[in-house]
Amino acid sequence: MRLPVYLYGHPVLRKIAEPVAEGREGLKELLADMYATMYASEGVGLAAPQIGRSERIVVIDADPVKDSFPECAGRKLTLINPEIEILDGDTVSRDEGCLSLPGLSEKVGRVEHIRLRWVDEDFKPHEEEISGFLARIVQHECDHLEGKLYIDHISMIRKQLIKSKLNNIIAGKTRCDYPVKYAPKSRK
Repeated sequence: MRLPVYLYGHPVLRKIAEPVAEGREGLKELLADMYATMYASEGVGLAAPQIGRSERIVVIDADPVKDSFPECAGRKLTLINPEIEILDGDTVSRDEGCLSLPGLSEKVGRVEHIRLRWVDEDFKPHEEEISGFLARIVQHECDHLEGKLYIDHISMIRKQLIKSKLNNIIAGKTRCDYPVKYAPKSRK
């Protein structure tokens, strides 16, 4: 089932997500819903907080960007309770966008060589070194689990320049091609 994507300004996007316990009821259905939502929104990754669930779950299908980033070919990952270790390498700046920040993209500097540890939907442990754009996707999605957004990695000057666009998202003035949930209106 396609779920609404929670947009910038919604408090769930700023919470640190809770670990997922083995045997969590409804996990397979939630994962199926997350993949359906990601595909319908034309994303390459989706974290559970983006659908209003403060849980340490990420789904990724990087295959759509394989023409530009060959390391992404055939890479589909279901990450539960992921942990990232930053490895060596220079910081690379690339444009990033986010389903929770529609209509925006900014250059974000990230190291593109990481070690990733996670369990899959059967709670089988995995560990892998990941490089290139796939490492960027993983870091971006895992940031959501820490209550962070890619705009937290840009300069204050850039934030000032996009402030009106961010305010429009919060105010519900941004339209999307996918179902969304806006931030609750604050009472004054």
